[in-house]
Amino acid sequence: MNKDKVFSDADKAVADFEFDKSVATVFEDMLERSVPCYNEIQQMIVDLTNDFAVNNTNVYDLGCSIGTTMINIDKELAEDISFVGVDNSDEMLKQCKANLEEAGIKRKITLENQDLNSGIELENASVVIFSLTLQFLRPLNRGKIIRAIYNQLPENGAVIVVEKILTENSMLNRLFIEHYYKFKQTNGYSSTEISKKREALENVLVPYKLSENNELFLSSGFKLVETFFRWYNFSGFIAIK
Repeated sequence: MNKDKVFSDADKAVADFEFDKSVATVFEDMLERSVPCYNEIQQMIVDLTNDFAVNNTNVYDLGCSIGTTMINIDKELAEDISFVGVDNSDEMLKQCKANLEEAGIKRKITLENQDLNSGIELENASVVIFSLTLQFLRPLNRGKIIRAIYNQLPENGAVIVVEKILTENSMLNRLFIEHYYKFKQTNGYSSTEISKKREALENVLVPYKLSENNELFLSSGFKLVETFFRWYNFSGFIAIK
């Protein structure tokens, strides 16, 4: 696994974060060192996908990045369930394809390069996954894409979401972010790396409050939204049609 050093150069000017080749080649390390309880979250996604995926349907991984989620889910699902991975980064999709091939996955998998800000067309979907993806969509487009997904899912279809979030209280929000940065330091990131990545993400990753995410799905028609994971400023929740 290549080590994440994307923001280690203190003298390099900071630009908006992009999922380019420099990120794609170290993304596995970046996730494991930057996302609290990453492996546990992945297992939760596997469990919930297995609960709601229907035979002879498609599971969509929106923002599939390097394919980690699909590789993990593959171990549990029936063989007649197909995967569709969607990402807007050629470099991520290239790494995803290589990782899927290395994992020896036999089921049908389709990879698509698409900007989710322009919408999404689902085909025979039973589960849709947004693992650290929805937060990167422009806020004005989030309601539109959630409504489109709702309209294309069958009854009891599920959307599984993992997100960075804001809290309802500004003081607690500050404290939770401080604890998150301490977590990153414990995992070997320097203060410079943490600061530069925060600056790079400032205009790219726009988190919502958990209540705002819940309302986004409920107002789009989903009958149930339930949190299954929470760690300071990270949350996982599932929405059922």
